[in-house]
Amino acid sequence: MTYLHLSFLSAFTLSSLGLAFHRTHLISALLCLESMMLSMYIALAMWPIQTQTTSPTLLPVLMLTFSACEAGTGLALLVASTRTHGSDHLHNFNLLQC
Repeated sequence: MTYLHLSFLSAFTLSSLGLAFHRTHLISALLCLESMMLSMYIALAMWPIQTQTTSPTLLPVLMLTFSACEAGTGLALLVASTRTHGSDHLHNFNLLQC
């Protein structure tokens, strides 16, 4: 395993561990999701360089587009939940109640 693979794997693992263990605020969960998407984007962007192919790939651009949509949706949910519940603490949200 090269140093580049190890760094992407450790960034993704630390982001997923942050998402699993530090779930007190919605903004911290959204930041962990964004860092996971960023590490996957960088890994997909470096993949043609690692395999030494000359053809450009569309997958990193598509992933970056979905990541931007996910960020916009997450921030909209953050604003809506802060307006209705008064804070962004995840323990205040009751998913069984409308």
